This record gives sequence, C-alpha cells and structure tokens, in this order.
Amino acid sequence: MRADDIPDLLLTTPVNSPAYPLPPYRFTDREYLTITYRTDPDALRRVVPEPLAVPEPLVHFEVIRMPDVAGLGSYSESGQLIPVELDGEQGEFSLAMYVDSAPAIASGRELSAYPKKAGSPRLYVDGDTLVGTLDHGSLRVATATMGYKHQPLDPAQARAELAAPTYLLGIDRGYDGAPLRCELVRTRITDLTVKGAWSGPARLQLFEHALAPLADLPVREVVRATHVLADLTLAPAEPVHDYLKKVPSA
Repeated sequence: MRADDIPDLLLTTPVNSPAYPLPPYRFTDREYLTITYRTDPDALRRVVPEPLAVPEPLVHFEVIRMPDVAGLGSYSESGQLIPVELDGEQGEFSLAMYVDSAPAIASGRELSAYPKKAGSPRLYVDGDTLVGTLDHGSLRVATATMGYKHQPLDPAQARAELAAPTYLLGIDRGYDGAPLRCELVRTRITDLTVKGAWSGPARLQLFEHALAPLADLPVREVVRATHVLADLTLAPAEPVHDYLKKVPSA
C-alpha cells in the first residue's frame, strides 16, 4: 500500500477489514421507549457543559431497539439525554449511551461524538407491558416499564421530539495525552417517518454502579413516557463550540 493511497482508501482500521462501513446509516423500524423524569438540578449542572443551558431538571431515559440498520445490522442501545437550550433552540445533550454492537460503538465515537460504551440493553413486550432494561456486565443498572400502547400519541409531536437537535462532546487526544480536539457538536435526525407513536403509564428504576452511573441523576418523578416506531437517518455532526479556541488578549 502506497502512502498516497492511505487517506483515500481507509475509513478506519484494521486496514484489511475496517471496523464499520461508510455512512449514511439508514434505520428501519427503530423502536424507542423514552421515559422523561424529573431529577436533582444540582446533579444536572455537574454534567451539562456550557454554553448549553438547562431550562428544567429533566432527563430522558431511552432504550432503543434497532433491528435493521444499513451497514451495522441489528443492535440495541440505552442511555440518558438531557433537555437543553442553546441560543434559543431546544435540543438534547447526550450524556451516555450503552450499546451492544462493536461496529456501532466504533463508528459512533470515531465519525461523530456519540458517548458510546459497551452495555446490554433490551426492549421487549411482557404481556401488557413494554419493558426496557440495561445491564452493565452481569449487573442490572436500569429497569423501565410502560403500559403497552395505552394511548395514541400525535405523530407530529413524536416527529418534532425526534427531530430536535442532539448535542455531543467531541474529545480527541494525542499520543502524549494532550487534547487535540474538544468541542461541542450538533447532529439531528433526517428523512424521518413516524410509523407509530403511543404514550402510557410508566415507572423507572435506576441502580447504583461505579461504571454505569445512571443513578447519579436520580428519579424524583416520572413526567411522561412514549413508545415510538420510526424510520430515519442520522445526519453528520457539525461543530458549534470549540473549547480549545483561545480568546485573544486585549
């Protein structure tokens, strides 16, 4: 392999078997269980980076089943997103995502800035109940339950919520540990088709874990729950704030 070929030929390593294919990734029948809950405002302030503002002390806990993803196959993920505001625009800050697919973890971290790490999420129906769980290793760290399709949800409302921008922290370091990149980036869902949307009663339990600290944002009150089925594509991330940019001296 010639040196001049490397930038054009390689998306990622290994050189003879890249960890993931080129995007875009099209998601078919992506299924969400989202429980919105009220938490400790001081705990939120400790994890949400400026210049993002937190209008209310709310958290979205999600479990997502993705049975058909072009290029990545079938996998699930779970995590916490925090409703935020930037320059008057409402969005979400993605705090952590726990994923059961190595290609999805690698592509999410390398191509964008998704805070993905290994975990074992599961979304399934148990009788009349939609159940979402998250395990880290052999230990349960979250259990969510919702009444299965109790009330229809306006598809326009579900579409607006899914299409809101997501903010992420993109961090890269050099071989000496010094930061090469530290920026806030924004992405959003495109080509969105909502195929079904429901709401219902819900409960959420979070369990203490040193390496999956979801319970650091404790559940004070469950505000609402939604169950959405959709087809969509994820847009590339774009930078909105550079934390390493030096402010010129006066």
